[in-house]
Amino acid sequence: MGGVGDVISPSDGKVVVIEKVKETEYFKDERIQVSVFMSPLNVHCQWSPMAGLVKYVKYHPGKYLVAWHPKSSIENERTTLVVEGQYGEVLFRQIAGAVARRIRYYIKPGQTLVKGEEVGFIKFGSRIDLYLPLDAEILVNLNEKVTGRETVIANLKRL
Repeated sequence: MGGVGDVISPSDGKVVVIEKVKETEYFKDERIQVSVFMSPLNVHCQWSPMAGLVKYVKYHPGKYLVAWHPKSSIENERTTLVVEGQYGEVLFRQIAGAVARRIRYYIKPGQTLVKGEEVGFIKFGSRIDLYLPLDAEILVNLNEKVTGRETVIANLKRL
């Protein structure tokens, strides 16, 4: 499951976004967004992308736009989760799609996670967004298929 500074894929699927964006809910600054789209054929569990302390958990009711729509990150039903590890904080967001109208998560603020620990699931295909520090080394490419708990998405620099 990668080294200490590695961020692993929290989901099976395909990388559909890698871009610098303004994250407005938690960090309120620029981050690198890496999004993984899950088709209805993928496993729909989500796993912690790194070991650390759960700092933030928030559920947002919302719309059910198709998961690849750019506004799905801010308008769809979603759960925002932040884990602080040895190399900093990573935000990841479960996003429901047009068919997937059910998000479940099992973690709470203050809980300590092991890298790859199951944190929730989304029924029937959706998307996971990761928000990484600007100096993170991105190790995946657009349209690359990734495997949850196995594919290393990025490497974080030591604080």
